Amino acid sequence: MKRKTKSKVEVTFIYIFFLIMFVIIGYPLFWAIMMSINPGTNMLVTDLFPDSPTLEHYKWLFTDPNSDYLVWYKNSLFVAVLNAVGSVVITSLIAYAFSRYKFVGRKYGLYMFLLLQMFPALMGMVALYILLNTIGLTDSLWGLLIIYLGGQIPFNAWLVKGYFDTIPKELDEAAKIDGAGHLRIFWTIMLPLAKPILAVVALFNFMAPFMDFLLPRIVLTSPENYTLALGLYNFINDQFSTNFTRFAAGAILIALPIALVFLLLQRYLISGLTSGATKG
Repeated sequence: MKRKTKSKVEVTFIYIFFLIMFVIIGYPLFWAIMMSINPGTNMLVTDLFPDSPTLEHYKWLFTDPNSDYLVWYKNSLFVAVLNAVGSVVITSLIAYAFSRYKFVGRKYGLYMFLLLQMFPALMGMVALYILLNTIGLTDSLWGLLIIYLGGQIPFNAWLVKGYFDTIPKELDEAAKIDGAGHLRIFWTIMLPLAKPILAVVALFNFMAPFMDFLLPRIVLTSPENYTLALGLYNFINDQFSTNFTRFAAGAILIALPIALVFLLLQRYLISGLTSGATKG
């Protein structure tokens, strides 16, 4: 087979693969969008292309007195914003210490971070619940936030530490000659140069409270403290519940704040990819 023909065949198979993946990923999303504009509430009588599309389900989420959707949305935004900001602050400080300081236990601390990433979060659910119950933070958004902040440290610290290692230490030494201390170096040199990786950390940790169901299910018990994933689950959890179209409408709206944060951080994410390709 000629090289040109072989190249065309390879490109064709690549496009076929991408098309199949697009269908697999896009079909559930398209179905959810179509379900959200179907009249009625039962999933079994919805059409892929509704004859009379309606936005009544979206209106119901925000206007009906029996809907707690706005409360769940507020709770999710509260946890997501604090989790994103707190994760960036905590992770960057820990990563800076492991990247620039030499101290006893540094090597084994990194190994511990790597080891902790190997175990699923499900293994610690019972211990986490007992811990929150001991300090009186069960059924509390603050308790949920503490678990998110602590659980993200191993992976994110390892990730950001690797990025900090690519920043030349000569910049630190030059700043020290000018009289800058560690905190000033961290604030004026390390953080501005690490914006791309910190943007990734912020985005991932902002998304987590919107996507996670298992942890809020264990920690939260009061409907007024539910996050979106847990609240929407209760739309279809009851034995005689048929709120599938409302569930779909609520699920679609989850993407709005995530998409907004992605757009705000997009230039940092793109610069992170391009700089990562040229570093080293």
